[in-house]
Amino acid sequence: MNPRAGVASASFLLIRMAAVLTAVFLVSGCSVSSKMMAHLSDTIVNNDDPAMVEAGAPAYLLMIDSLISQDPDAKDLLTTAALLYTAYADLFVTDKVRSGKLAAKALNYAEKAICLSDRQTCSLTEKPYGDFTSAVDSLDKNSLPALFSLGAAWSGWIMANTDDFNALADISRIEDIMKKVVQLDESYRDGAAYLYLGTLATFLPPALGGRPEQGRAFFEKAIALSKGKNLMAKVMYARLYAKTVFDRPLHDRLLTEVLAADPVAAGYTLMNTHARQQAKVLLNTADDYF
Repeated sequence: MNPRAGVASASFLLIRMAAVLTAVFLVSGCSVSSKMMAHLSDTIVNNDDPAMVEAGAPAYLLMIDSLISQDPDAKDLLTTAALLYTAYADLFVTDKVRSGKLAAKALNYAEKAICLSDRQTCSLTEKPYGDFTSAVDSLDKNSLPALFSLGAAWSGWIMANTDDFNALADISRIEDIMKKVVQLDESYRDGAAYLYLGTLATFLPPALGGRPEQGRAFFEKAIALSKGKNLMAKVMYARLYAKTVFDRPLHDRLLTEVLAADPVAAGYTLMNTHARQQAKVLLNTADDYF
């Protein structure tokens, strides 16, 4: 099992965060019309051509870097940048050095955003565990977008540094962050935090600390909260839980459901297109695993 592939696929959820660009341009005083930005956002998340998005993504990243350089304390901009850099690095970058640089940039943006959201969270990733948990526990819904962004970016950074034991030791902190997101609003981003929790609970085998049954519950919750629209949740459920416990009937059922489903769903088309590609590969190689 490839742990990076697991969290990378989970992070495909974050591509849909491109929709946040509309709000970003509005709050940052951009002269581009809100109507144009709304159409642009819809075009991205509802595009069924991942290759086109991959080719165009660097332009969006450079654009948002430019906006941040003009307004370095714009919390919403920083939050969005962290999400987009995380998604791009996880999905489209295979070079380890480059992936590490992008993941580090995403985490830096996320750390700045959460600090601007609540000053007691400044340098949150460097706090002793007790201080870290106290700071996270004290957050309210106003910090929810920045908190989720931090958890996502931190996850991406860890997966870009899987050869660093100290980085892997931070997994429990990401779980704390996503559990706080769930506590504040479990339906946030259609249950995206549950998909992360499911991935974190299952990307390691039980002998190394994995918790497959807990992960199963998280995946099922993510599917339920997205009302089945999030096909990637079923792919991750099959890849990380069903394969781990050698449950081929569940594995094949989930992936067959993905392939039978209509990938076109508002806000999910791009992600679902990728999920169907992954489902086909997993089904075609199932005989080699089970």
